[in-house]
Amino acid sequence: MLRSGRIEEYKEFSQFKSIKEFNTSMEMFLAEHKKEFTKSELVGLKRLVRYSAKYFGVANAKVATILKSINEKLQGFGISRRTFERMLNKAVALGILTIKNTVKSKGGKGHNVYIFNKIDALKKEKLTHCKNSETPTASKDKQSKSDTETINLFKTNNIININKRKEQRLDASFTASYVPNEFVQAVKPFFNCAKTIEDFWKSVHIDTFKVKGLIDKQTITYTAIDAFKQAIRSYKIGKVKTTPVRYFTGIFKKQMDKVCFEELVVYKGI
Repeated sequence: MLRSGRIEEYKEFSQFKSIKEFNTSMEMFLAEHKKEFTKSELVGLKRLVRYSAKYFGVANAKVATILKSINEKLQGFGISRRTFERMLNKAVALGILTIKNTVKSKGGKGHNVYIFNKIDALKKEKLTHCKNSETPTASKDKQSKSDTETINLFKTNNIININKRKEQRLDASFTASYVPNEFVQAVKPFFNCAKTIEDFWKSVHIDTFKVKGLIDKQTITYTAIDAFKQAIRSYKIGKVKTTPVRYFTGIFKKQMDKVCFEELVVYKGI
């Protein structure tokens, strides 16, 4: 574990030879992945990039310091900590950013060290992964099994009821395509049932129908995931007295109210 310290102590983590090389790498990354970030998240990402200029691609500023800087630059219309952390999670998932935790000399968690990765290194890693990948062969067996089960259904006298029970047993891999994969993966460990996952998302669709042209899909998806995690936590400790879907719907509505207030801001850039 790294010790908390000054930025000079982390310059060895820099993967770039110059600020120009760092900027070029970021431009290449944004050209491919900019659409995956909301406007608010891009504000946070660009500000973190600026804090990484001294030692190319390395920063150790506290989140509170970065948020304060953004707020001052935008004259009070800054972004929330949750938005900034959501940006970090996306950047890490896409491979452009590595985050190392530090500890204070007297104990306790210190600041984070943010390390930007080279975009060309990411592409090489992706190519290597694709080259070594094998094509799955189990799909035909599953298809054959599925066809057999369907044929057997029609041999019964109660086709409708059996089909309904079968629908309830379909796992998360059968979830309808209109449900974002990120949401499916978040719900799957707790409810590995296609119909249940679709029921959760139907409440999201209904509550965001009027704002879909104003709030981007990624924001809606990650807000739904956050609301689901809160609902599960309450469910696990016995606070939920209604169905999980209904409880989730109530939390999601409150979350979206906050998001609409945060996201519907016209940013002038930084």
